[in-house]
Amino acid sequence: MKGKLFLIFQHLVPQHALSRVVGALAACRWGFVKAPFIGWFAKRYEVNLDEAKCADISQFRSFNDFFTRDLREGARPIETDEMAVVSPADGAINQLGDIANGTLLQAKGRHFSLVSLLGGDPELAEQFQEGSFCTVYLSPKDYHRVHMPISGSLTRMIHVPGKLFSVNQFTSENVDSLFARNERVVCFFDTERGPMALVLVGAMIVASVDTVWAGQVCPGREASTHVSYEGQVPPVQIGKGEEMGRFKLGSTVVAVFGPGMVQLQADLAASDPVRMGQRIGTMQAPAP
Repeated sequence: MKGKLFLIFQHLVPQHALSRVVGALAACRWGFVKAPFIGWFAKRYEVNLDEAKCADISQFRSFNDFFTRDLREGARPIETDEMAVVSPADGAINQLGDIANGTLLQAKGRHFSLVSLLGGDPELAEQFQEGSFCTVYLSPKDYHRVHMPISGSLTRMIHVPGKLFSVNQFTSENVDSLFARNERVVCFFDTERGPMALVLVGAMIVASVDTVWAGQVCPGREASTHVSYEGQVPPVQIGKGEEMGRFKLGSTVVAVFGPGMVQLQADLAASDPVRMGQRIGTMQAPAP
């Protein structure tokens, strides 16, 4: 019964208006607003501040600063093997595997469209057909910056407006095409092994999604926004393990790889915890 009521609430609540109100509170720098909120949140979700660069919650200018806190040096070692593909974020594996017949697995019995996920352009999606993917869910307690699984050069960014359903195991199992319906930022990269896309999926009360090259991308305009970076001088190049974006209040990252490009770790499965920098796969040698 609770589950059904939660789903009804998801459909009836003014998702964007609520998220913007929460976003304004999260950006507030008034001490009597931010201090109790940060203290309650850190205790409620058992946030590990020992690994943060700043462990004193009174030093954060706003809840957003606390939520997107940087980590102390060495807290997330990056797998050094040059062939390693690493997790883009802290969290838990939602699903991972092959892209088959143009779809990705969302939950048992539920799939969603690759073309829709990447913004609706079949030509852009074609380069990932029969490739592989890994979806990482970030819980409230997690580190909320997103990093590169492998080194790459940015070629395109698309902001896709959409719904703002909550993103968790329950909604993943009960809301069709969840990650292809929610507002999201799709970032395309060229790598030495082939194409890669990182999709930063928005969710209920996510205040914004930022990238290191463009700042805040969403919330944005009502219409979908495409920005090409091909031929830009100097190019936007980001190394493996380097930050590429962040969530102000958390959600999900979907990493998508071209066909034959990555062999995902056989010992990883849905619900497994992962940390940014942890190996999730191995780059494959290019076809002769």
